[in-house]
Amino acid sequence: MSSVLSSASWRSVVPDEWQAEVQSRLQPDENATAWVLVDLNTALKFHKTALILTDRRILTASLSEKNWQNWLFDEGQRLCLTDHAGVGQLELADEQGRLAVWRFTLGLQEAVFRWVALFEAQQSHRAQSPDALATDLQGRPMQSAHVSVCPVCQASLSEDNEECPVCSREDLNPPSTWTLLKLWRFARPYKRSLLAGFLLTLASTAATLVPPYLTMPLMDEVLIPYQNGANIDPGLVSLYLLGLFASGLLAWGLGWAKTYILALVSERIGSDLRTTTYEHLLKLSLEYFGGRRTGDLIARIGSETDRINVFLSLHLLDFATDVLMIVMTAGILFYINPTLALVTLLPLPFIGWLIHVVRERLRTGFEKIDRVWAEVTNVLTDTIPGIRVVKAFAQEDREAQRFKDANVHNLQVNDRLNRVWSLFSPTVTLMTEIGLLVVWGFGIWLVSDDQITVGVLTAFLAYIGRFYSRLDAMSRIVSNTQKAAAGAKRIFDILDHVSSVPEPLHPVALPPQVKGHIRVRDADFRYGNRAVIRQLNFDIQPGQMIGLVGHSGSGKSTLVNLICRFYDVSDGAIELDGTDIRQLKVADYRRQIGLVLQEPFLFFGTIADNIAYGKPDATREEIVAAARAAHAHEFILRMPQGYDSLVGERGQGLSGGERQRISIARALLINPRILILDEATSAVDTETEKEIQKALDNLVRGRTTIAIAHRLSTLRKADRLVVMDKGVVVEEGTHDVLMAAQGAYWRLYEAQQRQAEAVAVLGGSDEDKKVSA
Repeated sequence: MSSVLSSASWRSVVPDEWQAEVQSRLQPDENATAWVLVDLNTALKFHKTALILTDRRILTASLSEKNWQNWLFDEGQRLCLTDHAGVGQLELADEQGRLAVWRFTLGLQEAVFRWVALFEAQQSHRAQSPDALATDLQGRPMQSAHVSVCPVCQASLSEDNEECPVCSREDLNPPSTWTLLKLWRFARPYKRSLLAGFLLTLASTAATLVPPYLTMPLMDEVLIPYQNGANIDPGLVSLYLLGLFASGLLAWGLGWAKTYILALVSERIGSDLRTTTYEHLLKLSLEYFGGRRTGDLIARIGSETDRINVFLSLHLLDFATDVLMIVMTAGILFYINPTLALVTLLPLPFIGWLIHVVRERLRTGFEKIDRVWAEVTNVLTDTIPGIRVVKAFAQEDREAQRFKDANVHNLQVNDRLNRVWSLFSPTVTLMTEIGLLVVWGFGIWLVSDDQITVGVLTAFLAYIGRFYSRLDAMSRIVSNTQKAAAGAKRIFDILDHVSSVPEPLHPVALPPQVKGHIRVRDADFRYGNRAVIRQLNFDIQPGQMIGLVGHSGSGKSTLVNLICRFYDVSDGAIELDGTDIRQLKVADYRRQIGLVLQEPFLFFGTIADNIAYGKPDATREEIVAAARAAHAHEFILRMPQGYDSLVGERGQGLSGGERQRISIARALLINPRILILDEATSAVDTETEKEIQKALDNLVRGRTTIAIAHRLSTLRKADRLVVMDKGVVVEEGTHDVLMAAQGAYWRLYEAQQRQAEAVAVLGGSDEDKKVSA
């Protein structure tokens, strides 16, 4: 694990047996800032090497040999992080060339990534100013940073950044309140209803301002004259009381109408927002999902849109009412007595400054709360679908502790924000009370000086009560506004993301009869800066079956993903019947592809629904025909409700072979021209494999087929075998031709044969023999 460390705190991370050694290597004024252990040597053997980053150099040593090396920082130095076939590589180089290289398993990739990020941060500060060598990104001394750990992924967190850099990969800029203006695109269809709601709000606010105004004549013309001995005029009193009742009734009716209309509008805006976000999410490429966690995406579409909906239906309406009330009340106050009105507004500048200060803290705080809550959701989405594995390995206590840690982290972040918010609200209330006290004192002085009447002061105090209560309420809306802004930012992080597999501007229409001729021409593909496919060229004729073989990490699955257009090639092209697949509509193209995976995914629903997933309008006869061809009809009929039997989430309740045959039936039903088999029989027993192979024979017939299999014996029926290694085609031909050439395919085949013989000698089970074969 890498982290920002002080000269005192690094002892808690460095192993005890290393502390004296590290201390002896550091110069008196040198600080160690990060430490990470890599676990492979240059020969790819397990061997631990310590990488220590200080404020002036890199120190390394083997844990067993303690052969220390060091490189002083230089402007031209750079670190390059790459990975291939499950092995990460970190290279230190300068303008003259490579200085050192370290290798590690990908389980350490995030720790190494953070270590590299700290190196780059120090290099950046060094380029800006020599005095910044010992400061972090915020300009604070490195030795003052406190280190904590993300409860979900164990990433290092500083005291001022409880945001996990691993779990939260999207834009970390704090949300702006202006982000809420982006919601106008969803509100535009309802602008007439919004206008009606605004007019009703204006009218209802005006109606609530009538009663305080009527208190002036009630006091000056009825009550005070009565105290001085005059008689009460019942007609005049009835008139004023009727005015008070009518204004109250009118305010109630208008308030109900505006609340109902705006609630309907907000619900529809929230519904449109959820639907649009989900539709856009489905159109994004697999690359986007590879860097996101399921729980985080669920939280965004669920709780974030719900929060925005509540803000629009309640808090925004309250805010608009408060603003109108304050403006209209201020106007009436100045109309009654400008001097007393100015005294009333004295607390406003301080409250405005306080709102500005707190808003800056809240705008980042609430987004952090959202992200930390997503961490809690991520633990649930990891654990619940994998509950069988959790129970099989008796890891209930561990998962419960992981959830508890995430929950505690969520509590800590909320507590930090609540410290700010708990001080803000009472402070605003105190300022309004002081303002009311000042008005009382100044008003009494004006009455004693005969500048205003008691009725005017009474009305003033009634209006001030409304004014300050609305001001206090509006200050509290700051919290809800920032929550909504944080939620809107996380929603628009999805909506503003452009898919790396875009739809063509001018799509080419597919002919009614697709032949299925696939041509890969000079194809390159990179994951980041790692080349996975390089200058790939081969051709698949219509109806031909090819087998892709090679070691794990050779690029087989990546090639299949490119052919399915889950990703787009970085260079070159993939063509279908002579047309670049990037010129075809994505949906039209993928309808021509049937995909059978090693681990088939079934949705919660009936067996018939799962078979008809790719063709929802399929008749029952078509579904049964596909199941028969997939050799699934018999076991389906043995189930309690046959084709209407419910399948549990992810196919719970069915065996692996049964799930696979339903997957094959699903592919058969759409009658694809191109078929892709990705280890379709590797996870089942021998007898089940025979059944599945019969189903596959029906599925392959007459279709362009690409099959991936580690067991080379399953590819004997292929018309041609393509052998891949490190992203390139190294051999191509039939089984007999490649065996005669004694090249890469021959070595793979012989290795599997030797393994099968060894299992047979040791008396392995049929399942062991199948895996070996």
